[in-house]
Amino acid sequence: MHDDRQLIEERLQRALRERIRPAIYGAAVPLDIKVWHAPGEPVSPAEALAASYEPAEIGLPWGAPWGTAWFHFSGQVPAEWAGSEIEAVIDLGFSGGPGFSAEGLVHTIKGVPLKGLHPRQTYAPLSILGPDGTAASPGDSIEFYVEAAANPEVLGWNAFAPISADLGAKPEPGGKPIYQLTRADLAVFNAEVWDLILDLEALNGLQQELAPQEPRSREILRALSRALDVLDYEDVAGTAADARAELTDVLSRPAHASAHQISAVGHAHIDSAWLWPLRETRRKVARTVSNVATLAEEYPELVFAFSQAQQHAWVKENYPEIWERLKKAVAEGTIVPVGGMWVESDTNLPGGEALARQFVHGKRFFLDEYGIDTQEVWLPDSFGYTAALPQLVKLSGSKWFLTQKISWNQKNKFPHHTFWWEGLDGTQVFTHFPPIDTYNSDLSGRELARAQRNFAENGAATRSLAPFGYGDGGGGPTREFIATARRVANLESSPRVTIESPTEFFSAAQEEYPEAPVWSGELYLEIHRATYTSQAKTKQGNRRSEHLLREAELWSTAAVVAGKLDSYPYEELDRIWKAVLLNQFHDILPGSSIAWVHREAEATYAKLAEELEAIIAKAQQALAGEGSNQVVFNAAPHTREGVPGLGAGITTGAGQAATIDGQVLDNGLIRVTVDDRGLITSLYDVAADREVIAPGTAANLLQLHVDTPNQWDAWDVDSFYKNTVRDITEVDTVDYSVEDGVATVVVKRSFNRSSVTQTLRLRPGAKRVDIETAMDWHESEKFLKAAYPVDVHADRSASETQFGHIFRPTHQNTSWDAAKFEIAAHRWVHVGEPGYGVAVVNDSTYGHDVNRTAREDGGTTTTIRTSLIRAPRFPDPQTDQGLHVVNHALVVGAGIPEAIEEGYRINLPERVVTGATGADPIVAIDNGNVIVEAVKLADDQSGDVVVRLYESSGGRSRATITPGFKASAVTEVDLLERTLSEHNLANGAVALELRPFQILTLRFTRA
Repeated sequence: MHDDRQLIEERLQRALRERIRPAIYGAAVPLDIKVWHAPGEPVSPAEALAASYEPAEIGLPWGAPWGTAWFHFSGQVPAEWAGSEIEAVIDLGFSGGPGFSAEGLVHTIKGVPLKGLHPRQTYAPLSILGPDGTAASPGDSIEFYVEAAANPEVLGWNAFAPISADLGAKPEPGGKPIYQLTRADLAVFNAEVWDLILDLEALNGLQQELAPQEPRSREILRALSRALDVLDYEDVAGTAADARAELTDVLSRPAHASAHQISAVGHAHIDSAWLWPLRETRRKVARTVSNVATLAEEYPELVFAFSQAQQHAWVKENYPEIWERLKKAVAEGTIVPVGGMWVESDTNLPGGEALARQFVHGKRFFLDEYGIDTQEVWLPDSFGYTAALPQLVKLSGSKWFLTQKISWNQKNKFPHHTFWWEGLDGTQVFTHFPPIDTYNSDLSGRELARAQRNFAENGAATRSLAPFGYGDGGGGPTREFIATARRVANLESSPRVTIESPTEFFSAAQEEYPEAPVWSGELYLEIHRATYTSQAKTKQGNRRSEHLLREAELWSTAAVVAGKLDSYPYEELDRIWKAVLLNQFHDILPGSSIAWVHREAEATYAKLAEELEAIIAKAQQALAGEGSNQVVFNAAPHTREGVPGLGAGITTGAGQAATIDGQVLDNGLIRVTVDDRGLITSLYDVAADREVIAPGTAANLLQLHVDTPNQWDAWDVDSFYKNTVRDITEVDTVDYSVEDGVATVVVKRSFNRSSVTQTLRLRPGAKRVDIETAMDWHESEKFLKAAYPVDVHADRSASETQFGHIFRPTHQNTSWDAAKFEIAAHRWVHVGEPGYGVAVVNDSTYGHDVNRTAREDGGTTTTIRTSLIRAPRFPDPQTDQGLHVVNHALVVGAGIPEAIEEGYRINLPERVVTGATGADPIVAIDNGNVIVEAVKLADDQSGDVVVRLYESSGGRSRATITPGFKASAVTEVDLLERTLSEHNLANGAVALELRPFQILTLRFTRA
């Protein structure tokens, strides 16, 4: 039977390829064609329709890379086709898969968008080809437009290899066409042939997953063979019904009562930018929503999960007719907003407040526009998930979480598919990880069988979710997918399949399995670790924007509350926040998009910085007033040099001036020895009477690795990169100087095609060495790190994450430990032993590795390495070429509280304003473990002051919060500033007790 199985499979595939699929369309007549080639960026339909069109014909070359052509098609529907299903069939020269080739959007003669076109959806039904998007009839004349996008194949389809990375840059005018118009017909659609194909594919996919000896497998094979026997290859359309009749019995047998239950949810995972620019994503979204709305008219059972509020907003802003269709579909339950975030963001790299604002702006959009409070957080494709997420999910008013990407783990298979995910504060959120192992399912028998077999909770639970549809401009679900869902809804040997909403799935799954297992801590993705480092300027722009936004909100609030500023910049801050949140999408901030995307992000960050600096300067000058004093503003949450956190004053000085004696820098607290190579060979903590640098080593050692990952260049760094390393110890010059009490060493190095200038500074009163690294980087497939080997015995490192920190092992006891050879951290990494610790803080880098090695003297060296810069070839062959400046500091004698403080310090340097007076803190806290992360005016423009704070130590903390203004009431609110509970004000302050890592948002009503 095994030989018969292979023979029938080969026979079936050839019949489908050569006989049956070509018979889907019967009689056809060509359409008349005219074309207008848009000269540059996309234009509006009104402008396109007013253009001058030229006659064209099949075979026409069109579309330089990223260019647009508008086609005008016209013709007359033959009257003799009455009673037939009729479609316009357009092939723009499709080559790659859906979302990775040319794409089109059908418009009415008046320019109203109707439906998308891509390699798997080449048709437009006669039912929408009337002059107003209504039905046309046989005998009618029709005409319509297609906006055709010449999106190049930057990625080799199904090869995952760079084939044309140079196409990732914004094009210059005059490029050569890359597509040819292949077909433009009116044709009769043979529905019986189409149905036969779906019958055959559904059964064949199922039998391929069954053991050859199973009776069900043999029954299906015999039925397939009989169907092919009765099919006349010379009259496929005429005999398709007879062939289908041979399959009726095997298709009608119901599933077993114990069969796995799959909730099929239509979806189109649309990357907000990736191998295309943001402007093209707007059009991809329009095509997809048009497809879904049109498809739902024929298949009313369709439910389509549409995430990313930003993409909904693009439809509203750019496509008013599609927006009306979208709102209608949402109201009818066909299209379901999910996710509750502005975009499907990365979650490793955004700061805590930014991640909170993803929920604020996402959920508020859905509430304002649709009246829907989304409950499921939908992040199938982000590159790992921070342990801070469960608490943020709950504080946003959501209760479920979905991911898929963990199925990509290189080494360890994640042990659950339905589970409670516990965050770093103890919050748990009911979580599902679809066992179908894709967010672009086609509901094939093979995929469904895998989901059933793969489901980790078999025996305890019976339900899983399957997102189905083409993504990335592929238009989402197709009629083939929905028809397949109908066939497999209740089919023997297959899971039961029901098209329904994510809410329906999660409600049923949680009710069935309330005692699901618990996974505690981050969901670390064992792949794509290089996304902590790639595209350094994008990451630097994000980090700087986050902190500038903190300052802009803080000082504007303080100035308004003090009566020194007339208005709060609500609209400007809202717009800027949304721009920053958009660039936190999981292929922008991680550095895995084409050059066009990242150059655009850099320009955006520069513009936003200019705007934010102006907002900050205006507010600070209003607070300082007119005068000649040097007023220091401190936006960090901690007091420094006598200036209170979140306030302004006159600095009291920092301590003993630093000196240089030979190669030794000394400020009375620490002594730093820098050798002839420009390396730190000794860092002596005077108070602790302790040498920090491990014996026989040197700190701030630059190390260069060959970096050739096996597959995804910008995304991956594979563990074997460590096999090849070059210590960069050669120097051009080492210069020492002292100015204004600051001891400075400038070290210049050259290697290969690159150069690095490092400036080491020891400041008065500091127990840290500041290191500014300016890199003129011109390498290819290299990875540069800076190493800090310290004499500390640490079996784990602590890394800052959003609203707290997490611990990771420095050893490789298990395969799970070994997989974390590259880790993400925000402003600091800390290693310590009882009584002593060391931290490395930074102002713009995220990637790190921390390792422990034994020494011959019996001691242990723990080495923190920061990942400075990479040079991947794809998808941007010029990744990070050029000048970069980053800042780090090595902090000695530091516990985690000191690491936190120094992390804020390096990211929020003080600002000096010439004025009359300082400003009291807008809010004061009597416990340093409770940290203010944001101060702002309430989003409803009531004038209330919102303060977001968190417990930073990982322990319980009591604190009294005293606002620097008169308050009449205070409430605890969620992220959207909705009341959760009331608090008492006593003497103008509020006393709180916070659990470990708890996030708390307070809303003060001003008296």
